[in-house]
Amino acid sequence: MYKLLLRPLFFLFDPEKIHHFTFSLIKFTSKVPGASALFRSLYLIEDERLERKLLGLTFKNPVGLAAGFDKNAVLYNELADFGFGFIEIGTVTPKGQTGNPKKRLFRLKDDQGIINRMGFNNEGLEAAIEQLKNNKGKLIIGGNIGKNTETKPEDYTKDYLTCFNALHPYVDYFVLNVSCPNVRSHAKLNDKDYLEELIGAVQKANKTFNVEKPIVLKIAPDLNNNQLDEIVQLVADTNLDGVIASNTSMDRSGLKASKTLLDHIGNGGLSGQPIKEKSTQVIKYLSDKSNKAFPIIGVGGVHSAEDALEKIEAGADLVQIYTGFIYEGPSLIKRINKALLK
Repeated sequence: MYKLLLRPLFFLFDPEKIHHFTFSLIKFTSKVPGASALFRSLYLIEDERLERKLLGLTFKNPVGLAAGFDKNAVLYNELADFGFGFIEIGTVTPKGQTGNPKKRLFRLKDDQGIINRMGFNNEGLEAAIEQLKNNKGKLIIGGNIGKNTETKPEDYTKDYLTCFNALHPYVDYFVLNVSCPNVRSHAKLNDKDYLEELIGAVQKANKTFNVEKPIVLKIAPDLNNNQLDEIVQLVADTNLDGVIASNTSMDRSGLKASKTLLDHIGNGGLSGQPIKEKSTQVIKYLSDKSNKAFPIIGVGGVHSAEDALEKIEAGADLVQIYTGFIYEGPSLIKRINKALLK
C-alpha cells in the first residue's frame, strides 16, 4: 500500500514539508482508538530469537531508526508500533537552532537516495527532554548529541556535556555525532586528539551517575583505511562502547542523477542506496581489523532484507534505517526481521 499509493503521492511534494505532514498524520492516526494495536499487528514481530544483548542492553530486535528522522523526540512512541527494536532521537544540541537555509532536503529518485544539508536543525535540549518524559517504555531510545553551530571551538566539549548530563536520565545509550558534513566548523571534531579529549570528558561525566549509559561514536563513510585504523585504536585506547557506521557521504561518484541536478542541489550529505557498499565496506574493515572487539551499528543504504543481512554478515550487530524507511515504508522493518528469523 505504501509504495503503490502513499509514496507516489508524498513524492509529489517538497521533502521537508511532507516530512512534517507525515509526522502530523502518524500522530493523528495513532490517537484513533485501536490504531496503535492495528499497526503493531501489521508490522511488529515479537520473537525471542530476534533479541540482541548489546551495550549492556536487550534490544527486542536488531532493526532501529537512525537519528535525524525524529530529531525532537516527538514521534518515538508512535513509531515504536511499526516494529522497530530501537529508535535514536536527535541530533540534539543545547540550544534550539533553525539549521541551514531552505531548501536543504532533496530526493534522488533514480538513485533511491537523499541529499540533505539540514545543519542540526532541532528545538533544543529542553524541548527534547519534555517529549522524553512521555516515554511509554515500548523500546530502547538512543540520544544522538552534538554541538550548536555557533559554538566556539573551545566550548565544543561543554556543548556535548550539557546534552549528555541533561539527557542521561531519559535515554538508554548515547551517540557522539562528530561526523555530520552539514555543520560548519566541524574540522576539530575529526581530530583524533580532540576526540580522545571529548570521549574522556563524557566518560568522566558518565561515572557521576548511579547507572552508566553506553557511549558510541558515529563516523563518516568517507574515511580511508588509515583513518579507520585510527578509529579502531581510538576505541581501544578510550574503552568506547561501540561505533555507528556510518553517517552520510560527501562522495557523488556513480550516481544516476545528472551533473546538472547535482550542481543545482549543491552541498549536502548523501544517504540511501548510493552509499550502501561504502558503508558495508567500512563495517567490514572495522570488524576485521579489530577482530570484532567492539559492537558496530550498521547504517547506510538498507532498503531491503538482503541489504540488512549484508551489513550483519560484514560485522554489524544491529542495523538502522532512515532513507530506506522513506522509500520502502514500515513494511521494511518486518521484512528484515522475518529474514533474520529464517
